Amino acid sequence: SSAAGKSADSAATPAAVTKLTGRIKKGLKFSMVREPDLSLLDQFKMLKEVGFDGTELRTTDHTELKSYLEAVDKSGLRVHGIVNADNPDLATAVKFAHDVGGTSVLYVARYDRKRPLMESWNETQAILRKGLAVAEGYGIQILVENVWASFLISALDMQRYVDEINHPNFGAYFDIGNNVRWGVPEHWIEILGPRIGKLDVKEWDEKKHQAEGLRKGFGSELGEGTIDWEAVRKALLAIDYEGWAAAEVAGGNRERLADIARRMDLVLGLT
Repeated sequence: SSAAGKSADSAATPAAVTKLTGRIKKGLKFSMVREPDLSLLDQFKMLKEVGFDGTELRTTDHTELKSYLEAVDKSGLRVHGIVNADNPDLATAVKFAHDVGGTSVLYVARYDRKRPLMESWNETQAILRKGLAVAEGYGIQILVENVWASFLISALDMQRYVDEINHPNFGAYFDIGNNVRWGVPEHWIEILGPRIGKLDVKEWDEKKHQAEGLRKGFGSELGEGTIDWEAVRKALLAIDYEGWAAAEVAGGNRERLADIARRMDLVLGLT
């Protein structure tokens, strides 16, 4: 369909594909769902029907906890985590993650570029340590994500940042597409290893980046850009990764979301 672009089946696949079947649970950000005529429960049922195992909510959704719990219970679709962005109030997100049956809170470390880098480094670590004191009691992981804040832009930065905090409930929420501006996904995976708690999945197209501008790098569908997905799968297998992988791409209606689910199967070797 025009809404979904080329079908996932048309994307090229190598003859021999490293499989991650049985290792990956497929998720997406709930903010990607564009089915306004469906009730919350029917949106959850639809996500389950098109092939997703779970979704992530935002911290601000905590006021609707009862509705989400009912949707989880009646659909069988899990809320596996909470996206807290760079909100320093991690306690609210941690409690919501626990109450809704999730396992993680995604946190983005802020970087004030008008001040020395290590001030942001130390301040965000202090916020995380405070949050981790709460997370420990609830059995929730807090995972810091590599984003485009020009902070934690190399695998070694992330490795050091995680290791300095050195907490069993802390790790990295590794975004496979975000790091390509600075690095190579399979190299990050190799270096971060067991520090990776969960994965965000998006494509990067270096050709579009070069020809059309920086953010156009995100303009290709999963499986149609320049990420070496076979190398990514091999790296994930090598570190024995098992867990959630969440699509974070342009969302849409049922047809669009079904296409994303199929594309995730393709790039992650889940078929």
